[in-house]
Amino acid sequence: MLGLNAPIKLPKEMQPQLIVVIDTEEEFDWGDPVDRNQTGVTAMDYIYRVQDIFDEYGIVPCYVVDYPVVSQKSGCRALQKIFNEGRCEIGAHLHPWVSPPLEEVMSPKNTFPGNLDPSLEKEKLQILIDKIESVFGVKPTAYKAGRYGVGENTTNILDELGFEVDLSLCPPVDYSAESGPDFSSFSAEPFWFGRNNNLVEIPVTGAFVGWAGEFSKPIYNFAMKFKKYKLPGVFSRLSLVDRLMLSPEGFNSADHIKLTHDLYRRGVRTFTWSFHSPSVVPGHTSYVQNEQQLEEFLGMFRTYFDFFFNQLGGEATTPTKLRRQLRGLK
Repeated sequence: MLGLNAPIKLPKEMQPQLIVVIDTEEEFDWGDPVDRNQTGVTAMDYIYRVQDIFDEYGIVPCYVVDYPVVSQKSGCRALQKIFNEGRCEIGAHLHPWVSPPLEEVMSPKNTFPGNLDPSLEKEKLQILIDKIESVFGVKPTAYKAGRYGVGENTTNILDELGFEVDLSLCPPVDYSAESGPDFSSFSAEPFWFGRNNNLVEIPVTGAFVGWAGEFSKPIYNFAMKFKKYKLPGVFSRLSLVDRLMLSPEGFNSADHIKLTHDLYRRGVRTFTWSFHSPSVVPGHTSYVQNEQQLEEFLGMFRTYFDFFFNQLGGEATTPTKLRRQLRGLK
């Protein structure tokens, strides 16, 4: 897995920087085992529902696209127009179970690309890169592993394939029970890694929040053992510990603002708003099941962006622009 490197020291006076990253992928039932035949991308015809909001706020999002999206005309035609007009960046997103070559055994462990044989992980990613370049005319330099699944060989592969930004880490979540990576010791701050420290990690924005402090992880894990008794919710209401993410999926506007204020006080100045593209249509993810939930989902975008730009004094950036800015601090 990517090494636990020292975070980049950012000046306190630096304006908070917001990037938006969309896991742009096929539609499938998250509650069932993955199925190689589930490659529908109908939601991409409705991606304007979020892109219109980004345009309204002057945000240039980064769509990290996977193979089913970029290999089907219906999956990429809307993005091609958005990209050609300079309204988005395009990165790579690897779902190994639907990315050729389909050689690995279908298993929960192998849904994390970093668990694959390194030659297969690299080959799948190379094929995805080539497909993205053929469709968009540009080689992607930003990567986000499907299921946040970086592994011990991922850094070398990213270096060899010419990537400059990784967006995969998801602190403080631990996926080791599913044979995935453990991010519980990572912070939300960016850091340099890889050969000659040429790669920058911009994590998903998440953290334990509450007065439990350094004891947050064990207390949270204890609460999760009694989830059926709603102990995590009790601890959250007591402000003891809460695990929050900067996402409109599974979290509300109060969570987003609480998390941002907490991280800002800790000196964090880079924030990643992230979600999955199928959520723009009801019925494709557990977070948006009907029109009312869709309205609430989209409403959280405007609520957070109003807060971030107008109250926190932040500004929008992109993964590639942020990397250039961070290099200037070296």
